[in-house]
Amino acid sequence: MIILKITMNVILEKQKELVQTLLSMMGPTEKASGCLGCTLYCDMEDKNLLMFLGEWQTRKDLDHHLGSDIFSVLLGTKSLLHEPHVIQIYTIHQTEGMETTHASLRNKPKQAKTTIE
Repeated sequence: MIILKITMNVILEKQKELVQTLLSMMGPTEKASGCLGCTLYCDMEDKNLLMFLGEWQTRKDLDHHLGSDIFSVLLGTKSLLHEPHVIQIYTIHQTEGMETTHASLRNKPKQAKTTIE
């Protein structure tokens, strides 16, 4: 799996325009070959900090998306930002789910009880 993470520090007055643009891109992006999904996040402490996260089956699928018209629209939003997009690509070789958490909790050593008098 390939993860595309795009961080954007939006100009306050341009936030609505940027969010509308990103939301309009999500449907076509999710329908693209190899796209496993995409999500838009907003930082709770800094409302002007947005993150677009996309998941792709293969690097080839992502590369095709990076060359698409829809991705060009995203890059065209740079005039709405304080600074250029920060783009990071992660290659995930293995994922684990809740079963791993449960297994870790079952194997956790028990702590001795402490009594305070």
